[in-house]
Amino acid sequence: MTGILVSLLIGALAGLLAGLIMKKGMSLLVCILVGLVGGVLGSWIFSILGLSASSTFWGQLLVGTCGSVVLLFILSLFRKK
Repeated sequence: MTGILVSLLIGALAGLLAGLIMKKGMSLLVCILVGLVGGVLGSWIFSILGLSASSTFWGQLLVGTCGSVVLLFILSLFRKK
């Protein structure tokens, strides 16, 4: 149970940071979803690059934020202006 709560917290923080970086106004639920998906995407990207930063809270936050920024960027390519 604690692991799930920590993952949600890190996901929410990563999504919030990515939203601030990309200047997106998102609700808390959307931040959590973006952060969780971004964490998976970030882990995949980091593994392809041969990097490992997800063993600590700050590393997980970094990976989740990077993945979330990439996710928001990709989604922005499909949105009409």
